[in-house]
Amino acid sequence: MAGNMKPFFSWLMGACALSGACGGAGAWTEAERALLSDPAPVMRVLTLDSPEDSLRLRGESVPLSAEALRSDEYRILSEKLLATVRSPEQDGVGLAAPQVGILRRVVAVQRFDKAGEPFEVYPNIRITAVRGELASGAEGCLSVPGRRGDVLRYRDIDIAYTSLQTLCDTTERVQGFTAVIFQHECDHLDGVLYIDKL
Repeated sequence: MAGNMKPFFSWLMGACALSGACGGAGAWTEAERALLSDPAPVMRVLTLDSPEDSLRLRGESVPLSAEALRSDEYRILSEKLLATVRSPEQDGVGLAAPQVGILRRVVAVQRFDKAGEPFEVYPNIRITAVRGELASGAEGCLSVPGRRGDVLRYRDIDIAYTSLQTLCDTTERVQGFTAVIFQHECDHLDGVLYIDKL
């Protein structure tokens, strides 16, 4: 694609996805419905061990429309993300929808910064601000089994996501290790893995 046209097309696709104007960008696809219709509560996590999985993990995720967020499919996706990340087989602290084969801007994150350290799901999430210096910390990934590495991340960020109650954007400041988890999971939504940052 021509040099200075790429930013315009990226902006256009993002704007269309947010508005749902591009051929149902916010609607669920048949492939997504098929994945979500599996009766098993835990989903298979894609890994770099599989060439097909690798291609999927490198894809760019799109937002969900207000209609899609009110759907049974979104409820099922949220439940399955939580069941998968908390399963004994995975025992993770975060999981992004692309890791289970669904290229949507949805993540499940364990909130170590909240009482009880709950897992929560965030639709249409993005990082909107970072503060302070980058700091190095060890990371692993459910999609990169058997490996760990030190990654530079911010410890003070703002996230924005769609509130299911209001269907409006909500902004929240997140600090510490939880901020690192959000950055790791949001990278997945853009097809980026932590090993790209080593």
